[in-house]
Amino acid sequence: MNFSTDTQASVIAILPEILMTILAVAVLVYDVIWPEERRVQLGYLAGFGLMSIAGVVWLIGVPPAGGLQEQLLLGGMVRHDDMAQIFRVMVILAGALSCLLAMGVLKLRARGDFYAVLIVAVIGASLMSAAADLIMIFLALETTSITLYLLAGYLRDDDRSTEAGLKYFLFGAFTSAFTLYGLSLVYGLTGQTNIYELGKTLATNGLPDPPVVIALGLVAVGFGFKISAVPFHFWTPDVYEGAPTPITALLSSASKAAAVGLLLRFLLAVFPPPELLGALEGVKDYSAFWVQLAAVLSVVSMSLGNVLALVQSNIKRLLAYSTIAHAGYILIGVAAISTDCSGDGAAAVAFYMFMYVLTNILAFGVVILFANATGSEQISDLAGLSRRNPWLALAMTIALLSLAGIPPAAGFIGKFLLFRAAVNANLVWLALVGIVNVIIGLYYYLVVVKVMYMERSEDEDKPIPVGTPYSWALGISVAGVLLFGTILVTPLLDWATDAAHALYVLL
Repeated sequence: MNFSTDTQASVIAILPEILMTILAVAVLVYDVIWPEERRVQLGYLAGFGLMSIAGVVWLIGVPPAGGLQEQLLLGGMVRHDDMAQIFRVMVILAGALSCLLAMGVLKLRARGDFYAVLIVAVIGASLMSAAADLIMIFLALETTSITLYLLAGYLRDDDRSTEAGLKYFLFGAFTSAFTLYGLSLVYGLTGQTNIYELGKTLATNGLPDPPVVIALGLVAVGFGFKISAVPFHFWTPDVYEGAPTPITALLSSASKAAAVGLLLRFLLAVFPPPELLGALEGVKDYSAFWVQLAAVLSVVSMSLGNVLALVQSNIKRLLAYSTIAHAGYILIGVAAISTDCSGDGAAAVAFYMFMYVLTNILAFGVVILFANATGSEQISDLAGLSRRNPWLALAMTIALLSLAGIPPAAGFIGKFLLFRAAVNANLVWLALVGIVNVIIGLYYYLVVVKVMYMERSEDEDKPIPVGTPYSWALGISVAGVLLFGTILVTPLLDWATDAAHALYVLL
């Protein structure tokens, strides 16, 4: 490959980040030159700008042919493949919808610096999705984390927001130290920073098991924190409740999606199953360690998240514990990707995360509108919502049914794919535990639906208006949740399957 062609490929590989950087600068410039009354439109600039970039990422795709070495660009720092692209589209779309949601929050909607920092957080999440080097992994993780610390505590006059930002920062900094130490151990054992090279070195050098397992455990702390898996979940309810709701939506969607994409790539590259390195001799299998770890964390996260969600009275805290439970569902697919090299597990995780991003944005969008109109986030105060705004109640119902895994919402297809992957990977017991937890989760989701439609409120004669930005955000989310659960299942699943197959190319 000549220099000009290599440079062109590298530019295309990081084109989303280049465009988002330009967009962040444009937002700051317009924040300065626009008069104050026009700055409320900054959310449109940021939101539709990010949507356009997501469209560009989807359209450019990846080269139709090429092995691992052709996809590793910028000195092996990033990998330009279908898995990176599908997760990039997820996180950028989540950032775009979060910008539109922020336009409904009085203290955020005219702040250019807020939107610029949010875009930088999306840049970090996008880089996480494609990172193929230990240095890039840590830089992307910290870029995302530091900006989200700022955004969680952005409302300095709000005690809850300040507390959320401080808690998130303290817990995040603590787990980042574990992650960095684990990454440094991996580097020390192999002398490599590219995850594909160090994976082959770990598998063939005959290293003793204890240091490798310790390094895996330390790195798992960082990933567990990012996806809100038990026992690294304790920050989630307080931060979700206290942070500005658009940031809670971003935390629960873009940040988690990027972390899951990176987790899939990291585990398969650094601790690959022997069959993926069949051309090499003396391959050692470390995948059994993280399969068992993922399975255990999955069971505990599903069970604890669902059980604690049953007793919540605040809708944001209920969704926070729901997020913990969904981390458990996602880990079912993670456990399946090693024992089943057909790609079903990775494809199921990619499909599920796309559905989950849209569903969570939809749920938190409704929460923002309701809280703005009533000043309350209590589930009991949702009484009569179906009469105050039937469309808003319907949107929330679709979101909750998708989270519960009820057709025709996309959540049903997502859970079916995860459980099928577990069965195909001979993890039938894990699929059964997941089904039991889905039944538990269905109860508390339907309780919220019952409150909205069956219970009465004194304020039923006070309608809840829906502004134009929210019409866009909720409309796109509802359309995605329903279409990806019905007529667009096959195109998205085909894309997720192509992404999974790319993930399994390690040589």
